[in-house]
Amino acid sequence: MAKTQLNVRVDEATAEAARERATQRGVSMNRYIEELVLKDAGEVGQTFVEAASDFMKQYERVFAEEFGRQEGSPPATPGTTDHEGLPGTT
Repeated sequence: MAKTQLNVRVDEATAEAARERATQRGVSMNRYIEELVLKDAGEVGQTFVEAASDFMKQYERVFAEEFGRQEGSPPATPGTTDHEGLPGTT
């Protein structure tokens, strides 16, 4: 994979901490920074997936009423169209 050079400015204490951590891990400074970014990106992705899952659970009935139920899922309660009691509704 091709590499791109980045130049960043940090204060001396941060630079020293990064050097020490890279040395402790036995990796280059480049690899250490790359691992930090990849870890951070993975955590953000996981947070998004969890939030999307929670959202779908909260609004499952609204989606079922609006778009119809999927095969294998329980039918929506007949005659109910209001969304009272669901988060974000009035």
